[in-house]
Amino acid sequence: MTHVAKPLAITMGDPSGIGPEIVAASLEKQLRPMKCIVFGNSEVMRRAVGIVGVDMSIRALRKIDEAQFKPGTIEVLECSAMSELPAFGEISAECGKAAYDAIVRGIGHAIKGHVSGIVTAPIHKAALSLAGIRYPGHTEILAKLGGAERVAMMLGNDDIRTVLVTIHCSLLDAIKGATFDAQMSAIRLAHQGAVALGFANPRVAVAGLNPHAGEGGLFGREEIEIIAPAIAAARNEGIDASGPWPGDTVFMQARQGQFDIVVAQYHDQGLIPVKYLGLEKGVNITLGLPFVRTSPDHGTAFDIAGKGIADSASLETAITYANQLVASKLEEAA
Repeated sequence: MTHVAKPLAITMGDPSGIGPEIVAASLEKQLRPMKCIVFGNSEVMRRAVGIVGVDMSIRALRKIDEAQFKPGTIEVLECSAMSELPAFGEISAECGKAAYDAIVRGIGHAIKGHVSGIVTAPIHKAALSLAGIRYPGHTEILAKLGGAERVAMMLGNDDIRTVLVTIHCSLLDAIKGATFDAQMSAIRLAHQGAVALGFANPRVAVAGLNPHAGEGGLFGREEIEIIAPAIAAARNEGIDASGPWPGDTVFMQARQGQFDIVVAQYHDQGLIPVKYLGLEKGVNITLGLPFVRTSPDHGTAFDIAGKGIADSASLETAITYANQLVASKLEEAA
């Protein structure tokens, strides 16, 4: 693992979910030597340490430059004051706002270069909505506040990696949003993301939108009129893109080693195969931001929050990926 000079910001996620617990568990394990600052609430994190039963103390920070990174200590930058510790597994506006405030502070410090990247623990979209925060998810918050013109979700594990053309929207809107420009953006970002992960000349497979990739126009003409021209244009730019491939087999081919990354047309087309292989090693990477951002590939798990049984493996993988991506950016800039 390559270590970086600037710390990683880890947002605690929704205080009523498993986020604080998996953050505490991750920082107690093999990730302890890394420089990390938790963005959130120190009392919430202190409770999480007790629930998980890790041998770590909490040190509250008013400013990021107060961090000392001493062994056995979790540094927590205070981002929100809570009236009291929230109940587990309950959707609330206060928890939605607390989670959002941590993200906003993390983005601000990432833009200023105070942290090397952001790793986000799970948030609850309904809690955000109750707090009056009108974003469908992390990705949209990061894109808006991070000043990115276009971003893409990259989901992956040890077996397969995928980038989405459209993200959090209805299937009808996803079909409308699968434009030529959206295809080009996703293909380019998939190429760039795979390179950052160590693939020198990544093989980018593009999935079709319709069954059997349209079957020559019998099941729809999007592949012929939109997706194939985008693939040809990407190839003219030097990207090793191919397709459109049927969505029901392209991920199997990628897992067998024929492709390094798959561009999926909509949310479930890309996420179902990744999550089917197991959430414990899945990671979400946001491409197109001016800073590194990763997250675990699961939600708040309200049903097990507070029980101390949540698996921190996906968050640990997200931290490892963030470290790798930051190191890649530093090497590219050198």
